[in-house]
Amino acid sequence: MDSKNKAISVAHAAWEKQAINPILLEVKSTSDVTDYFLVCSANSDRGVKTIVENIEQTLKDAGQKVIGVEGFKEGKWVLVDSADVVAHVFYEPLREFYDIESLWIDAPRLNLDFKDNPTPLKPKGSQETYR
Repeated sequence: MDSKNKAISVAHAAWEKQAINPILLEVKSTSDVTDYFLVCSANSDRGVKTIVENIEQTLKDAGQKVIGVEGFKEGKWVLVDSADVVAHVFYEPLREFYDIESLWIDAPRLNLDFKDNPTPLKPKGSQETYR
C-alpha cells in the first residue's frame, strides 16, 4: 500500500467513527518525518479513543505497522505514528487551541469527500487502490 492510499485509509477510519472535520495534509515535500498528516477531532476523550482504536485496527487489518501511539491514556491529543502517515486526533477544544493545521498552511490538502464517495477499507492483499 502506498503512502497516499494508507493516508486515505487512516482518514476514512477516523471518519467512520464520526471524526470532526478530518483534514489530510500532504507534507512529504516539507517534512523529513512523514508524508501525510491527518488532523481530526472528537467531542470527548472517549470519542478520541474510539477514533484512535479504529485507526489502529484499520492499519492492522491492512498489514501496516503502528510505530507508536502517544497520549491515549489522557485522550486529549493522541498521535498515531505509522511512519509515512501520522494521525493527530484531538479533543475538539484542544484542536482549536493548538491549531496545528496553521503550521502546515501551505501543505496540499487531499479531498476527503467520503459522504458522496465512501472509500471502503481494503484489507491486506487487496489489489484495488484509491483515486
